[in-house]
Amino acid sequence: MNYTTHNTIVNFIWSIADDVLRDVYVRGKYRDVILPMTVLRRLDCLLEPTKDKVLELYKRLEEGNFGQNAIAQQLPRVTGYVFYNTSQFTFKTLLDFPSDIRANFENYLNGFSENVQEIIAKFKLRNQIETLVESNRLYALIQKFVAKEINLSSEAVKNEKGEIIHEGLTNLGMGSVFEELIRKFNEENNEEAGEHFTPRDIIQLMVNLIFLPVENQIQGGTYLVYDDACGSGGMLTESEAFIQHLVEKSAKKVTIELYGQEVNPETYAICKSDMLIKGRDPEKIWFGSTISHDKFADLQFDFMLANPPYGKSWTVDQEAVFDGKKKEVKDPRFAVEHPGLKPGEKLTLLPRSSDGQLLFLVNMLSKMKQSTTLGSRIAIVHNGSALFTGDAGGGESNIRRWIIENDWLECIIGLPLNMFYNTGIATYIWVLSNRKPEQRRGKVQLIDATEWYGKLRKNLGKKNCELTQADIQRITETFLAFEETEQSKIFDNEDFGYHKITVDRPLRLTFQVTPEQVAQFLGTSPTTSSTNTSSVGQQEIPLNITSATKNGVILGILKDLFGSEPHKDFNRVKQEFEKALKAKELKLTAKEFKLVYDTFTEKDETAEPVIKKKTKDAVTYEPDSELRDTENVPLKEDIDEYFAREVLPHVPDAWIDYEKTVRGYEISFTKYFYKFKPLRSLEEIAADIFALEAETEGVLRQIVSEEK
Repeated sequence: MNYTTHNTIVNFIWSIADDVLRDVYVRGKYRDVILPMTVLRRLDCLLEPTKDKVLELYKRLEEGNFGQNAIAQQLPRVTGYVFYNTSQFTFKTLLDFPSDIRANFENYLNGFSENVQEIIAKFKLRNQIETLVESNRLYALIQKFVAKEINLSSEAVKNEKGEIIHEGLTNLGMGSVFEELIRKFNEENNEEAGEHFTPRDIIQLMVNLIFLPVENQIQGGTYLVYDDACGSGGMLTESEAFIQHLVEKSAKKVTIELYGQEVNPETYAICKSDMLIKGRDPEKIWFGSTISHDKFADLQFDFMLANPPYGKSWTVDQEAVFDGKKKEVKDPRFAVEHPGLKPGEKLTLLPRSSDGQLLFLVNMLSKMKQSTTLGSRIAIVHNGSALFTGDAGGGESNIRRWIIENDWLECIIGLPLNMFYNTGIATYIWVLSNRKPEQRRGKVQLIDATEWYGKLRKNLGKKNCELTQADIQRITETFLAFEETEQSKIFDNEDFGYHKITVDRPLRLTFQVTPEQVAQFLGTSPTTSSTNTSSVGQQEIPLNITSATKNGVILGILKDLFGSEPHKDFNRVKQEFEKALKAKELKLTAKEFKLVYDTFTEKDETAEPVIKKKTKDAVTYEPDSELRDTENVPLKEDIDEYFAREVLPHVPDAWIDYEKTVRGYEISFTKYFYKFKPLRSLEEIAADIFALEAETEGVLRQIVSEEK
């Protein structure tokens, strides 16, 4: 397409907003009118040549009572497109009746086929009619869109001599115009843009990363491209254009099918409109939440790209993910079988409800092709929390474990700050594949591209820099080279994993019968539970003391056996007390034993450890929950050796509760690329201070002399 023509059309449509909508809408709302009207005018131009034939056939079908199904099947055959309009009006004929502009425009909108009706509804264009009519702008708006200065038709406009005044606009050309308008409006409204619009420089890098490594493996045939948070569809259209560019070199014929899902109504309408005006199948773009309503559950894709929302709650999706009664995960995408788990156990892949970004990656991984040579390749943008948040056994860590232990992660690229319109935080591109080349198997590459960027002349919201073509090329070459450099580090998969071990220490209790404890014991009612939780084992349930006589017997035994002195061997105390009870044929319930031990014991680090179980071969101790700790042991280290080296020298009485050992994964990206900056010497600091004092002294002298 001629770029001069392209820019002329974009600038003219852009000017319509200022000419017609100023003082009626704030600038951030211009797109609510201009974008849907641009789509409608394009469709209007495409349908205009067959308008009479469509109306003629529509009349016959209506009179013959053939029904809506027949209409929906027959009219597209006349138009040559997947849409049609049965209204008698076009944009041009609407101008013939100025006084009836509202009623006629509504009639025109109602005449569109269902697929266009959905776009109109999601744009909420009908909500704008009242405002446009009240301000007397609807007629002027339509008049602008049919102006002779631009041509949104696919047919060239000629003068009386047959000379071309305006070239015809192809579907691809119209798509480019529409994308440029979307970009300009998003930049104008940049605080919201980042939620639905990924900068083109980032998309260019992403398509490089997933397509170039398999350039020579792409054969003729059909390839499916998917974006599960497709926004305005930029990643999908860039992907298609890039693949077509690659195969042109080898004269291969490929068909690209674009699939996407989007939860924001307006952005969905923009994406579906873009597909429609480019001649793509708009039915492959679905509206709704990818997490709770997966519209492509039965499909697998060759290439997948996404820039999901960061830090957004997915609480509203949980009802669809969980079985409410059993509180189990019912969506098979988010609970998977995995090696190393117990029989019947599944790995739960659900992050915290406050941030659902990793769910979009899990969704894409569930749609990888398993039976093709090429498999599937994925590029997705995440913020830093996806790298390290979540403890071992938690949702985020489980997702990283699932990915890395399946050897799907190829590379993570750290991007410069301030790359997006609505956030300045650190962002990262993850590249994944289930057909990793041999040299990458068992490895993960990290690329630090945080210093590779060009500054923008003017900030676009938070975005103050971009990846230049040279930067994109440099990152791509670093990725393809797969070599160790200052900005490229290569790790084994196991380098990111660790075992989280639970370290316990024994409970140590001192037993003592004091007047205060006796008063506490006698004052405990059947509905009052002890606040001392230092006892062993049983659940804390209040003692039901049956009689004062029983209390007296218990206290008598305790005083006779132990007096009022502290006893640091609770094991002996327990043994002697229970022996004495047996001798008096006095039976206590578990609750009563608990109250006695809770009341007359307190923790003491100098006391003997409390024995939980003793056999001929070993002694196990009651753990003190307050002293319990955890340690993260790298996967490449032996747990027992680590424990002996790092823990036992400091706490010799500690042991590992192996049943609680959990495997976790995290990627501390910044740690691997940290560069130590030595502190300045005292001499340098002193020199600066003395220089500053000298400057200050001169200023003070000048001030004093001026005052005199």
